[in-house]
Amino acid sequence: MKGSTARIWHRLGAEVLQTRLLLVVVTWGWLGHGLSAQEPIELTLESAVSLAMRSSYRIRQLELGIQRTRMYLRARQAQLKSSVSMDLIAPQFKGLSDYKWNSNLRRDEIVRQNTRLWEMGIAVSQPVILFGNPTDGYLSLHSRFYRYDQSEDDTNAKNYYNRSYLKFEQPLFRPNELKNDLEEAELDLEREDLEFLHDQVDLIEDVADDYYDLFEIAYADLVHQNRIASLKQLLKIVEEATGKDTAFSMEPVQVQVELENAHEELRSNQREYRVRMERLKRRLGMSSGELPHVMPSVSIARVKVDVEEAIRYGLSLAPRMRMEDIRIREQQIDLDNAKGRNSFHIDLEMTYGLEKEDEAFGELWDRYDNSYSVSVNANVPIWDWGRRRALINAESISVKRAELSRTETEERITSEIVNDIVDLQEYQRRALSTQANVDRAKRVTELSIGQYRQRRIPLQDVLRSIAVQFETEKGFLDAYMGFRRSALELATDTYYDFENQTPLLERFAP
Repeated sequence: MKGSTARIWHRLGAEVLQTRLLLVVVTWGWLGHGLSAQEPIELTLESAVSLAMRSSYRIRQLELGIQRTRMYLRARQAQLKSSVSMDLIAPQFKGLSDYKWNSNLRRDEIVRQNTRLWEMGIAVSQPVILFGNPTDGYLSLHSRFYRYDQSEDDTNAKNYYNRSYLKFEQPLFRPNELKNDLEEAELDLEREDLEFLHDQVDLIEDVADDYYDLFEIAYADLVHQNRIASLKQLLKIVEEATGKDTAFSMEPVQVQVELENAHEELRSNQREYRVRMERLKRRLGMSSGELPHVMPSVSIARVKVDVEEAIRYGLSLAPRMRMEDIRIREQQIDLDNAKGRNSFHIDLEMTYGLEKEDEAFGELWDRYDNSYSVSVNANVPIWDWGRRRALINAESISVKRAELSRTETEERITSEIVNDIVDLQEYQRRALSTQANVDRAKRVTELSIGQYRQRRIPLQDVLRSIAVQFETEKGFLDAYMGFRRSALELATDTYYDFENQTPLLERFAP
C-alpha cells in the first residue's frame, strides 16, 4: 500500500512540474513574440518599487517642488544679510514757462526756466538681529550726491550737494514681518519634504497593490496546475480501469469534463495575468521587450506588534501629525498679522551724518556740517467700523479649526492603526491555519487516488477530494494575501515595517 501510494504521488509531482514548465515557456513565448530574445526578469516588490521611484512623474515633480521651495527659503534667508543698492538719475530735464513780475518794467513777462538734475545715491542696509532673530528694524549707511542746474533767461545757477549718514529704523508694537516671512518659508520647505515622504509611501502602496494582484494570480496558477495534475493522474487511472470493466465507461468522461473546466479556468487566469503585467510594466516605465515575471514564493513569519509602539510610530514617523502642526502654526502667524494690521504702532527713526552744499564742486569735501534727526511716528487708529476686530475673530476661528483637525487626525490615526493590527493578527492566524489544512488536503487526495485504484471508493469521492484540495488552496491564498495586504496597510500607516523591523522608507531606499 505504501509503495503504490508513493509511486502515485511521484507521478503526480512529475505532472505538476511538467505543467509548470510548459506554462512558463508558453507565457515567455507570448510576451516575446516578434521581439528579440531577452532574459526573463524576476520582479520582486523591492525592484518594482525602485523602478517606480525612478519613473514616477509625481516624484520628479515633488523633487522640483522641494528645490523651488529651498530657493525661496534661501531668498528669505538672504534678507537677513547686508544688501547694497544704488539709484541714479542721469540726468533729469525740466522746462517751465511762467509769468514773472519785472520790477524794472513794472509789468509781468513770460520767463522760461530750465532745470537739470544729476543725482546718485548708494546705500548699504543690514537688518537688526537680536538674540539670533530679526527685529524687523534696519541699520543702513547712505551716501547721496547731486548736481542741480537752473537757467532763467540770461542767468545760470548751479549747486552741488553731498550727504553721508547713518540711519536706524525700528517699528514698535506691530508684527515682526521679517521673522514671520522667514518662518513661513521654513514651514513651506518642511511641508514640501513631508509631502514628498507621503507621496513616496503612496507610491509604495500603489505599486505593492499591483504587485500583490500579480502575485495572487501567479500563485493561483500553481493552484490550478495542482488541480490539473491531479485530474490528469486520475484520468490515466480511470482509463486503465475502464478498459477492463465496461460498467464504468462514463467515468473517463466525468474526469475529462472536470479536466477541461480546470484548463479553461487556468487559461482565464493566465489572460488576467498578462493584462495585469502589462499594466504594471507601464506604471514602472518598462519597455515592451522586457519580460518580467513574479515568482509566487510564500513566507509567513509571525509578526509581533506592540499596539502602543505602533501608535507612537504612526504619530511620529508618519507626516500627517506634523503637517497638522504646521497648519496650526501658519494660522497662528496669520492671526498675529491680523492683530498688527491697522493697530496702534510706532515707527522710530534716527539719523546722523555729514552734509555739504556749495556752488563749487571743489568745496564739497571741506568743512562738513553735522546733521542728525530723530523722529517718532505714531499711528493711532480711531474707527474702522469693526474691520480689524472681525479679521482677528476670523483668524482666531481658523486657529481653533486647525487645532480641532489635529485632534481628529490623531484619533483617526490611532483607530486606523488598531484596526490594522487586528486585521494583521486575524489574517496571520488564518494563513497559518489554512496552510496546515493544505497539507492535509493533499494527503487526502493522495490517499483517495490510491484507494480508487484499488476500487475501494467511488470516483465521486476522489473528485470531491480534489475539489476540496483546490478550495483549500484558494482559501489559503486568500488568507495569505490578506496577511500581506494588512501588513502593508500597517506599514504605510505607521511608516514602519514590523515584519522586517525597519522604517518603511529605509526598506525601499534606492
